[in-house]
Amino acid sequence: MSYGMTAALQTAVYGRLSGDATLAGIVGANVFDALPEGPLPPLYVTIGPEKVRDRSDGSFGGALHDFSVTVTSSAAGYHQAKQAASAVSDALLNGGLSLARGRAGRVQFHRAQAGRSGADRRIEMWFRARLDEDDS
Repeated sequence: MSYGMTAALQTAVYGRLSGDATLAGIVGANVFDALPEGPLPPLYVTIGPEKVRDRSDGSFGGALHDFSVTVTSSAAGYHQAKQAASAVSDALLNGGLSLARGRAGRVQFHRAQAGRSGADRRIEMWFRARLDEDDS
């Protein structure tokens, strides 16, 4: 197993989400891998924690990455957050991710949970990606 591809995965996920026109139409440029200082926007997306397990085989090193993406909204209802969550899911599931290190198999939706955090609405989604080390 190698944890060495995790930064490449995060870069690819961030690039896909921050470059997606549909998501940008909903949240603007408010896609973060770390929250900015100061007041937060009323609707934003953050790339969050991950869990990684070994999935090496006899030929290649590999790992199964479960990673979260969270939509947070200060709106009174969930509608806007759900629109953003849908756009996040579509962006990650439609087309493969290109990594600077390794190869990403198909990204799959794993689970989601909608809830409140203080006055905010949050939708935390978990996705799963199989990463393999390049054989070259």
